[in-house]
Amino acid sequence: MNDQHIRQQLVNTLVKRQAHQPFETVIDGFPPAHYNTRPPNLPYSFWHLLEHMRIAQADILNYIENPDYQYLNFPTDYWPAPETQAQHADWQRTIERFLADRAALVAIIQDPARELTAQIPHGEPSHSILREILVVAAHNAYHIGEFGILRGALNLR
Repeated sequence: MNDQHIRQQLVNTLVKRQAHQPFETVIDGFPPAHYNTRPPNLPYSFWHLLEHMRIAQADILNYIENPDYQYLNFPTDYWPAPETQAQHADWQRTIERFLADRAALVAIIQDPARELTAQIPHGEPSHSILREILVVAAHNAYHIGEFGILRGALNLR
């Protein structure tokens, strides 16, 4: 199997349009007046959803890289407090940090010295970089789709 091909496909799952829209597409031009809008029957706002994605992705990056990793408490540590309201600077910071962490994951994937299928030394026996990248990709794709659907349902173009 071609290692470079596998690495490129993993990168593509994080950054390219595949079976879902890219992150950048669903957030493009999002109206600031709706950062804190909670779609009907949901306990979180659009910003909460983006911040959740950022936290989860950052957590997995930390898990891969940090030998002193400490598990977060689910679900409380993976979501901002329900009453938290985002200002424009918060929205921008969430996006910038999400993209920076995603770029760090891409750099890990592209580093030929990193063995993608080896167990993460401080991780669970079945946890490898490959597994963690697939978890991030699936989680991001799920919530990117959710964000896009909710945005469309509320006609927030």
